[in-house]
Amino acid sequence: MNPEQQPEDFETEFHYPVGKLEEEVVRDPHGGWAQKDFDSEDFDYEFDESEFGEADFGDEEEPAEGDAPLSEEEWEALSHAFGVGEEHTEENLCTVAVVGRPNVGKSSLVNRFLGRREAVVEDHPGVTRDRVSYVADWNGQRFFVQDTGGWDPNVKGIHAAIARQAEQAMDTADVIVFVVDTKVGITETDAVMARKLQRSEVPVILVSNKFDSETMYADMAEFYALGLGDPWPVSAQHGRGGADVLDEILRLFPEEPRHSSITSGPRRVALVGKPNVGKSSLLNKLTAEERSVVDNAAGTTVDPVDSLVQLDQRLWKFIDTAGLRKKVKNAQGHEYYASLRTRGVIDAAEVCIMLIDASQEVSEQDQRVLNMILEAGKALVIAFNKWDLVDEDRRYYLEREIDENLRHLPWVTRVNISAETGRALQKLEPAMIEALESWDQRVSTGQLNNWMREAIAANPPPMNNNRLPRVLFATQASTQPPTIVLFTTGFLDAGYRRYLERKFRERFGFHGSPVRIAVRVRERRQRR
Repeated sequence: MNPEQQPEDFETEFHYPVGKLEEEVVRDPHGGWAQKDFDSEDFDYEFDESEFGEADFGDEEEPAEGDAPLSEEEWEALSHAFGVGEEHTEENLCTVAVVGRPNVGKSSLVNRFLGRREAVVEDHPGVTRDRVSYVADWNGQRFFVQDTGGWDPNVKGIHAAIARQAEQAMDTADVIVFVVDTKVGITETDAVMARKLQRSEVPVILVSNKFDSETMYADMAEFYALGLGDPWPVSAQHGRGGADVLDEILRLFPEEPRHSSITSGPRRVALVGKPNVGKSSLLNKLTAEERSVVDNAAGTTVDPVDSLVQLDQRLWKFIDTAGLRKKVKNAQGHEYYASLRTRGVIDAAEVCIMLIDASQEVSEQDQRVLNMILEAGKALVIAFNKWDLVDEDRRYYLEREIDENLRHLPWVTRVNISAETGRALQKLEPAMIEALESWDQRVSTGQLNNWMREAIAANPPPMNNNRLPRVLFATQASTQPPTIVLFTTGFLDAGYRRYLERKFRERFGFHGSPVRIAVRVRERRQRR
């Protein structure tokens, strides 16, 4: 139903996803949603003028036919309709690493290979800082593309770490694409890198990027001196020559990749939080390798970095997101695009680990990020990082900040960790598993209506327009997040819905997952 077409007394905060769960839920001809076997005539109740005005829930021992549980096969079909797979698919994919000095257009070339804007691009050296993998498809063959930061042998600090990331990408790739700048010509860094690549056992494709016109062939001829064969003229910005390079990459791929890979299946975890809260440090600690570039400067990570991590119980796909800026409108250039993509990462994740700096006050920015996760309906774990920097005085004030700012999230597991020392990191996985189990959990319609009857009897809803609203029927419309739809004869205010959520959690748990309670108000039909 289009929100503009709804009567004023309709609750509009929940919009049922049209096209999903068609086998379980259908649109009622009089508005709202109902279980498929739920007869629309059942809504034609006489208004009960008693104190509670409860609907007739039927005989508990013999549930109505419409309340029958779905079979395992039907649940499996619904899971596939939601895109939830239990098993991961093992697939060996070859990898191409795109390397070169800073600002030669590596990320632009990666975007051309992918056919979409994934890598953050700006005309500024050092925008890409991490080693980032994407899955590409060309002529029916899937493969990994690794975008790397600019390589330079004569740098220190964060730039040296970026260079090491590029070297690791070269060591693990099946084909290397070495990108140079046609307009600039050979630099000292290009020459040093070319000598390094000459010793590589992996095939190397030399790409002369920024080849914008036919008059630049003479400029491109200079690159023969690098000793890496014929340069390929390419303009990543205008799309010229990219298809030829992709054909050559596929031709050079070995029959079997040097390293096996798993491309789908593990539950997706988003590491989120404001800049410099320790997301990259946590990822590095969990992966036991320097996957993300870490530096004390805020905003070190720009591209999301995906890592498959085997913890004690399961394989997980961790996504280290770019730190969210205080406001997206305050971010500029590549930071603006990275902040937008962080929102996309939250949407793509299943469970979010929200990192908060325990050594600092819980800020409005922290709460804004939390609200973003809640609005997306994701399973949630809160990790207070840098616990090794917290003294007794800070703990005293932190407890009060939690009571003041996070009191609306009693259902979220909080873990006190230190990504620097490894403190309590083993507690993260059980918390994530519990949150995801709640996120996937479903309550049968019979159990739900029995609970609803008890909750209303204990505390009936407040009067609305001098009438006591009645709850006619309750059903769990969906999971991920769990969404309960109540069909009522009147509006239920936010305070009463919070009461219902609290009683719902007391009965069924759902720790670590948001629970949405939506109301469908049914107008009284005229008697015939």
